[in-house]
Amino acid sequence: MKFSDFFAASSLLKRDSSQFDRGDVSFIIVAGAMVSFMMPGLAFLYSGLSRRKSALSLIWAVSASNAVCIFQWYLWGYSLAFSPTATNGFIGNLANFGLMNVLDNPSPGSPLIPDLLYSFYQMEFACVTVGILMGGIAERGRVLPAMILTFLWMTLVYCPLACWAWNVNGWGFKWGVLDYAGGGPVEIGSGVAGLAYAWVLGRRQDKELLNFRPHNVAMVNLGTFILWFGWLGFNGGSAFGANLRAVMAIWNSMLAPAFGGIVWCLLDYRLERKYSMVGFCSGSIAGLVAATPASGYIHPWAAVVMGIVTGAVCNYATKMKSLMRIDDALDLFAEHAVGGIIGLLFNGLFASHSIIALDGVNTSVNGGWVDRNWKQLYIQFAYVCATCAYTFVATAIIAKGIDMIPGLHLKTTPEGESVGLDEVEIGEFANDYIEVRRHFTDWSAFGDRMADSVASEMGGLPDLHKDSHRLQLEDPNLEIIEEKNAEVVEESQPTLEER
Repeated sequence: MKFSDFFAASSLLKRDSSQFDRGDVSFIIVAGAMVSFMMPGLAFLYSGLSRRKSALSLIWAVSASNAVCIFQWYLWGYSLAFSPTATNGFIGNLANFGLMNVLDNPSPGSPLIPDLLYSFYQMEFACVTVGILMGGIAERGRVLPAMILTFLWMTLVYCPLACWAWNVNGWGFKWGVLDYAGGGPVEIGSGVAGLAYAWVLGRRQDKELLNFRPHNVAMVNLGTFILWFGWLGFNGGSAFGANLRAVMAIWNSMLAPAFGGIVWCLLDYRLERKYSMVGFCSGSIAGLVAATPASGYIHPWAAVVMGIVTGAVCNYATKMKSLMRIDDALDLFAEHAVGGIIGLLFNGLFASHSIIALDGVNTSVNGGWVDRNWKQLYIQFAYVCATCAYTFVATAIIAKGIDMIPGLHLKTTPEGESVGLDEVEIGEFANDYIEVRRHFTDWSAFGDRMADSVASEMGGLPDLHKDSHRLQLEDPNLEIIEEKNAEVVEESQPTLEER
């Protein structure tokens, strides 16, 4: 190493240690890791909500979209969203292509952390967003076209949305839009885009819609609480430092989903007289979604009100897909889009300057109606309208364009839909099953003779009459075991010499 290189490295280390607090830097590194852990949470949630025959395809889609998003963000995604030299207000430029010149300068989002760390943290936001979007392919969407759509959607939809809200030259940022952690880019982006994607895909076959229910509710619960854990890093880390604003955002990210889950569960109870686990998880996620744009702006009491309102409104919003005749199988619009809209509008009403200033950086930002800033509500409303309209139209155009390319049709065949995407797309399964027989003697490795011997020692067991479709036990007190279209194969048993 040359002396000049050593001097440059020393000055870089000195600059980093003096300009950025290492506690802030460490906190955002951990918060980014927590956000990345939301990806398996999404995968488990979607897998549990789907039928067993398509459960693994959703895990694959979420996992693969994560990889595609990382590549896109490194290539030009970060530059298109956050390059500070772009002044058009709509999308960035390629000044930071391939992370060029992204190192130790203060980040465009906060002076508390370096640019390189900010790019990593925002990348995890983008990964979660496309992971949510993958719920739109549930039980009928092919995964290869979905990956191509992921790359194009990130470039043409997510990057502009992120630029509007968070880039220092974005039109929303300049206008004074209050969007703490992604009500527009993340929640409306994924929820409205999922609705547009499902619209272009078309509905599932009618027989697939009959008696549809999640195949693994335990997986739904596991995914929900992994998401909740990651969301604390998602919202807490958006203060970009280990400060009181981060703690306030974390508190609000506990209160809103707690009340949202309770309200949703109670609304379902009035119909079924059952305490639905899926309902509680759905309400909790809706509360977390609403907390995303609002948790760093509002007081805890407002988070309680927001959780109650979100749980009720998002519950009723699940009926909208029937009115629109769009097969939004996993309710992306009802939970993410509607929840994000509620959070953004609550900022117009309840955002408080005293909460915003807790980070020690944003000390001159006005709140909403509680601070007598009356115009904030219509600013939030206009921003919601712009993000919803642009996201739906742009996503529908991208999806339809990909669908028109030979070999890249978005939807699987009717036969593939009936068999399941795990069979036709993945070739593996989330859950493999084997035939379980009623009596342990049927599992004997020594054949029928040993089974008969064991049975005689036990005083005898009822005989079985076998045909090609049914095993019927002679004892009328025992059940009938149905075998659907299964043929019984009589296997020859090895002799003693062969054994």
